[in-house]
Amino acid sequence: MRKGYKQLLEEANAAISAVTPEEAHRLAQSDDVVLVDIRDPRELDREGRVPGAFHAPRGMLEFWIDPESPYHKPIFASGKTFIFFCAGGLRSALATKTAQDMGLEPVMHIEGGFGAWKKAELPVDTAPRERA
Repeated sequence: MRKGYKQLLEEANAAISAVTPEEAHRLAQSDDVVLVDIRDPRELDREGRVPGAFHAPRGMLEFWIDPESPYHKPIFASGKTFIFFCAGGLRSALATKTAQDMGLEPVMHIEGGFGAWKKAELPVDTAPRERA
């Protein structure tokens, strides 16, 4: 294996910005900031959600960001600041690096992810998700 996940994470963390859950919560009060939850839908159902966060499953992120993609989501062309998070901060570090490499900016991620968000006792919505 040329690169394992540890090296990929080390490279990503050296190139991206991270914020604490408290900083993310404060920043998200602005209309110019979007929290992006990249967790699997089952994780949202099981653990809850950050109120107001946009859900973009990790497996679709590159397709949703790229305006050339047939799956593009206009929110990613809004010029806003994007703060990604996953369960523990690993996937979101890699996702943030990928988004940054694709030219999406400004981007950052939440250190420790949703687990750290919950530990900080920040708002969590546990009501059943509405399904499309």
